[in-house]
Amino acid sequence: MLYLQVDNLSKSHGEKELFEDVSFTIEQGHKTALIAKNGAGKTTLLNILLGKELQDDGKVFLRNDIEVSYLEQDPAFPAESSIFDYILSADNQFNRAIRAYELATEEYASDNSTQNRLILEKATNQMDALNAWEYEKNMREVLDKFLITDIHQKTGTLSGGQRKRLALAKCLVDQADLLILDEPTNHLDIGMIEWLEQYLSRKKASLLLVTHDRYFLDKVCNTIVEIDRKTAFTYRGNYAYYLEKRQERIENEQKGIEKARNLYRSELDWMRRKPQARATKARARIDRFYKIEEQAKKNITEDKTEFSVGARRMGRKILEIENVSKGFGDKQIIKDFSYIFQKGEKIGIVGPNGTGKSSLLNIINGLIKPDQGKVVIGETVVFGYYRQEGFKEPGDRRIIDIMKDIAEEVETKSGRVSVSVFLQHFGFAPPDQYAWFSTLSGGEKRKLYLLMILMRNPNFIILDEPTNDLDIATLNALESFLVDFPGCLITVSHDRYFMDKLCDHIFAFNDDGTIKDFPGNYSQYISYRDEQISLQKAEQEKQKTDETKPAATKSGSKKPSYKFVREYERLEAEIDELEKRKDELTEQMNAATSDADELMKLSTAFQENETLLEAKTERWMELVDILEG
Repeated sequence: MLYLQVDNLSKSHGEKELFEDVSFTIEQGHKTALIAKNGAGKTTLLNILLGKELQDDGKVFLRNDIEVSYLEQDPAFPAESSIFDYILSADNQFNRAIRAYELATEEYASDNSTQNRLILEKATNQMDALNAWEYEKNMREVLDKFLITDIHQKTGTLSGGQRKRLALAKCLVDQADLLILDEPTNHLDIGMIEWLEQYLSRKKASLLLVTHDRYFLDKVCNTIVEIDRKTAFTYRGNYAYYLEKRQERIENEQKGIEKARNLYRSELDWMRRKPQARATKARARIDRFYKIEEQAKKNITEDKTEFSVGARRMGRKILEIENVSKGFGDKQIIKDFSYIFQKGEKIGIVGPNGTGKSSLLNIINGLIKPDQGKVVIGETVVFGYYRQEGFKEPGDRRIIDIMKDIAEEVETKSGRVSVSVFLQHFGFAPPDQYAWFSTLSGGEKRKLYLLMILMRNPNFIILDEPTNDLDIATLNALESFLVDFPGCLITVSHDRYFMDKLCDHIFAFNDDGTIKDFPGNYSQYISYRDEQISLQKAEQEKQKTDETKPAATKSGSKKPSYKFVREYERLEAEIDELEKRKDELTEQMNAATSDADELMKLSTAFQENETLLEAKTERWMELVDILEG
């Protein structure tokens, strides 16, 4: 069933043409990602699909018998509305039933009259008839996953991150047929993102989303729509498939252009002859010449952004964190943390929201003071601190003037260049440099902020959620720059691909204020964490089993109980299955040596299987002693 059809859509903002003749479809059950560079009009396109903006040309067909939920990049809220009222604001039968039940419950609690009891019974019956209890359970589960606990809190008191999470929760709760999500992973920690991946993967609703999270794209989406050179290309597969087929498309287009250029040269010679010579030729050949000319003059060479800035010399003493502790009120977010940084270290910080990740960065930069301990900074260290909340917007000024306030020239690896050349290198063409700051997209503003940090030539870069709103091309360029960066790096990021590629060390923040120092990248840390969890569960199971042993032996009966015999037989069958699974995983790991991501998944599964096999084998041996004794 076709949910959405876009035909030959075009849109310009002033003199800037965002896209033209864009066409694609979304069918029931499809999970589609929209990919494009910053400023290419992704958010504008989503707004057009929902009638919030008008297109210049083309048509949008959206089924009028389906429910649609839209997560905006910067959602707006009624300031005096409670979270409860907002989350149930969609006009559907479930929300009406829940609101009536909650109201009836409150009324009966304050006045348990016969009339109020009858109203409550009616509301309860309606909840039963619709099975709205399951709907309410799902609502509370989603809110809980996004750390939204006080449903009576006013939405006007929420932070920017809380508002985005609340708006996303509402989209999931609404049970819409089509979800349109603009950067849904922004302001989510990694645990929330992993939960959202699983939720959307098993959810039957169709999906159209804009995201830069490459792991998320791979796990959730089965269709990619890319806007490239102002037009759209559709790929029926996940992100890995898209990368492969996109490269094939570009290579085929390049071959077609080269063929057209060769033919163009010979046809151009014919066209330059005097008119009498051409008059004897068919008009069709002349028409064909202009088509060949158009094809031959195409340019599909990608503008590959490369971050190339110098880094100041760094001395031996870099940064020492000595027994730092920090708390806010009754909550201890950092507890007695120490670390000595070495030259060239690249450290990733992970942990749930609210565990103190940004606070540690602010302590390092002297923006807040620790309750205990100290931070010692080397004399040669020059920080470049990219803050999650961005920078204080400079008013509506031209881009070039904003950048010249920092420096007229920038030191790069190849020498000093003007600010204009520097901006042009990162996709801000000379005409764009004189655009007003207010005309930039959210992603372009974030990229400009990043350039403002890097052009100061820091030797210690600190990035707090740098991947929010940046396009994938910019992320790839930033990653390449940071891989070769000779100084130190600390980054807080929910982008697992970004963390895996860059970080050789992980600081894992826990709810109790402790910080685990783990040598390895993010995926290796997750594998280690899951292994520890499996071992803890196995130990707990063993303790439970040990507790049952004395009761079984004190009975004085020499004959083994039926319960032990059944458990012994069941364990034998389960151990056989685990052994087979072990052999299967070993073969799969041997076959997947060239696929790092797949190998990591298989390794984690192998370790979990091995832990479970050891626990069950140990219990089986205990039962052998009991049965034979």
